[in-house]
Amino acid sequence: MVINRMADGILDLVIYTHNSHWVYKSVPRPINPSYTAKDVTVIIPTIHYNFEELKDSLQSILACQPYEVLLVTTADKYQKLVNFAQSFELYNIRVFQVPIANKRMQVCKAIPHVQTSIIVMADDDVTWPKTILPWLLAPFEDKNIGGVGPNQRVKRQRSGPISALIFNWLGAAYIERRNFEISATHGIDGGTSCMSGRTCAIRAEILKNPLFLHSFKTERWGEYQLNADDDNFVTRWLVAHNWKTWIQYNKETEIETTLENNSKFLYQCSRWARSNWRNHRQQLWCTYALHIATFTSLSFVFDPLIIYLTIRATRDIPGNWPQYALTAQCVFMLWTKIIKLVGLFAREPLDLIFLPVSILFGYFHGLIKVYALLTLRMTSWGSRPDGDTNDNERMTPRARRSESINLPPGNYSELVRYKEHHEIFNHSERYFKNEKDDHTQHNIEKISTRFHTNFR
Repeated sequence: MVINRMADGILDLVIYTHNSHWVYKSVPRPINPSYTAKDVTVIIPTIHYNFEELKDSLQSILACQPYEVLLVTTADKYQKLVNFAQSFELYNIRVFQVPIANKRMQVCKAIPHVQTSIIVMADDDVTWPKTILPWLLAPFEDKNIGGVGPNQRVKRQRSGPISALIFNWLGAAYIERRNFEISATHGIDGGTSCMSGRTCAIRAEILKNPLFLHSFKTERWGEYQLNADDDNFVTRWLVAHNWKTWIQYNKETEIETTLENNSKFLYQCSRWARSNWRNHRQQLWCTYALHIATFTSLSFVFDPLIIYLTIRATRDIPGNWPQYALTAQCVFMLWTKIIKLVGLFAREPLDLIFLPVSILFGYFHGLIKVYALLTLRMTSWGSRPDGDTNDNERMTPRARRSESINLPPGNYSELVRYKEHHEIFNHSERYFKNEKDDHTQHNIEKISTRFHTNFR
């Protein structure tokens, strides 16, 4: 396995860098675009206590002139958010409320009110460049594209405690690695680990599907309902329903985001690691490079073994060749830990002082992955206490599946329990065309829901 991991590392490096990331190109803006900013509605779920912290983010999004911005918060913050939105004196901001703090519930509240063909889901801490929307919409000229994401950068902290600077840089390095990987995998086979929820444009027809809304809001892992992993669910839904995704990796689409600059960053890492363990993919390269390789990327285990085997394999070679081989192996291992951060170091040369921190944290992150695997039943947000305030409202055991169903009048010989979502939905659509009775329509909706199978 260790020898295979050595070969895997070389293969990853060559394919990722030479054949994908460094030659990756964004889809150019069309001369006569089918979609403009007026075809875009932005949904921003927020649970801020101080909505003034939302101001910079919201101003940057409004400067891109989308058709509408829909803000969703909890009932106890609703009026305060309404007052904040009214301070902009704009007609295209609407505010909605949900009973509890739950990002999925907040998003589902806003989606039915969208009147445009493209929905952009955005976090409440991102800053957009004014140039983002034309580029973000360009890939939708391909009718098979269902979702498009931008590249990202972390807002850098230039002063403060050394611990804050270190955590800030670790966050910047995480996003840089993600940019590298997601551009590389899209360039190879169109695959992705996750279409980030920080900003992602999706066709409205996908999100407005009643089956999507129900599944998104009620997804569970084991017995408990998920609060985190919302963007992973959207990604899985796109792949499972044969929609392609794309990443616009250029300066015009570079959004700026914030990550935790303290120990809460470790909770974020744990949540992301759990998401990766829960995920699955259908692209061949991504299945290997992102998921199978998860089991062999625990560097705190495999790096010492690789060095040990290099020494064992070359110990009988005469002369200085064993030392040369060991040196070459160590240099290669170091290069694999740096290659994804080349862009970050090129922009910020002084960040080289954090390189030892990056290597040490890489080993520590292996322990985080193991911890995440052992705590998959933790489905809450983790890094934001206000995001998990209402866990008691959703941490309820899964209801037992019904052992019998009542079919509506008609012949449904192909309608078998646990059919895929799209098959069930197509049956319902055909039935609606033939039957106008309201009561019958209600029964079909119940069947679509009852036959729902969650993606995990």
